Amino acid sequence: MQIHSLEIDDFIDTDYSLISIHTGLEDYKLAYLLNEKLNVFFAKSRTSLELKENGQCIPFSVYSFNDEAQSNTWYLIENKYHGVSNKPISNGLFQTINETVNTTSYLVPEKKKMDFLLKIEGDFASYKLLEVIDSIKSIKQVITSYSIDISTLKSKDFLIF
Repeated sequence: MQIHSLEIDDFIDTDYSLISIHTGLEDYKLAYLLNEKLNVFFAKSRTSLELKENGQCIPFSVYSFNDEAQSNTWYLIENKYHGVSNKPISNGLFQTINETVNTTSYLVPEKKKMDFLLKIEGDFASYKLLEVIDSIKSIKQVITSYSIDISTLKSKDFLIF
């Protein structure tokens, strides 16, 4: 007789909040402006978040801040990666030419218009989340910012690190 069955969702920790940021800024400039506006201290992580796609390793830049006073960890993660790949093209029977192609890859493909993702791990009150979103929106170079419902994301496994 089965008493309790475990499912894969039982092991996934969803104790984090996600904020989408739309902007044309570079990652380092956005991190600098967020540091000023939110009174945080984002620093570039030594390692980037890497995703395997079509046999290539695609790096997404990550900035982190550990808020020991509130027991939270903040991550600023790039959602878009613009790169160049070589695509082999067959030109005849024996000749193969490599064509250089500009590609864009997304960490969260269902949110292609999102430029950056702000992940706040730990218990974070909803009213504080709204304050953070309003502060981000007040940055001149930010187009918009909003909270993302984690349950609607299909690719949320990429955000567990």
